[in-house]
Amino acid sequence: MPPRSRVFDSSVGIKLLIGMTGLALFVYLIIHVTGNALVMVSPGAFNGFHETMTSNPLLPAIEIALLLVFLLHIYKTVTMYLRNQQARPVRYQVKKPAGSPSRKTLASSTMIVTGLWLVVFLVFHVRAFRFPPHYETPTGAMDLYRIEMENLAHPLTVAFYVLTMLIAGSHLWHGASSALQSLGFDHPRWSPRLLVLGKVASVAIAGGFIVITLWVFFAGGRP
Repeated sequence: MPPRSRVFDSSVGIKLLIGMTGLALFVYLIIHVTGNALVMVSPGAFNGFHETMTSNPLLPAIEIALLLVFLLHIYKTVTMYLRNQQARPVRYQVKKPAGSPSRKTLASSTMIVTGLWLVVFLVFHVRAFRFPPHYETPTGAMDLYRIEMENLAHPLTVAFYVLTMLIAGSHLWHGASSALQSLGFDHPRWSPRLLVLGKVASVAIAGGFIVITLWVFFAGGRP
């Protein structure tokens, strides 16, 4: 049995960390898409929510914790992928999708690819929304509503966002069930229900972001 300091370097420990960090990011996305949906209500509602969040004195600590969770999720996922590749140095003659025969899906076979795509997207997204032109509301707060309208005004940007949300939905679709398995949750009654709930939430998150993006583009802030 590995020492306590190296428990999370074992295969089981790596899967456990991937599952925990993945679920934490899943919860964050639910909160994020809910807050972003306020852009379809009114500029005041959207900016008010953003102002409430940014005025929280705990926000810097939360953002740092979220960043660490995200980086740990990426690092452990890549680590597990490389270990699996090293364990199979000789390629199979016939490439089969990941998972057992009854669970072959495109989502499970492309997790590392979709994950890396999302990393690239995050860099683009943070640059666009964390370091934008400085606009202020009449109260002196950041006018995030105007920033969002400007960022999603170009068709190519919108297409990139929509494609990315489809990729995110695929990643979450498999990640939700994979996380529960990694955490060892197995209950004959509740496991199937949680798996369905996870898939429904994955579709809702991806679909919600797509709807918001298209609404901003086509409505352009007009009532």
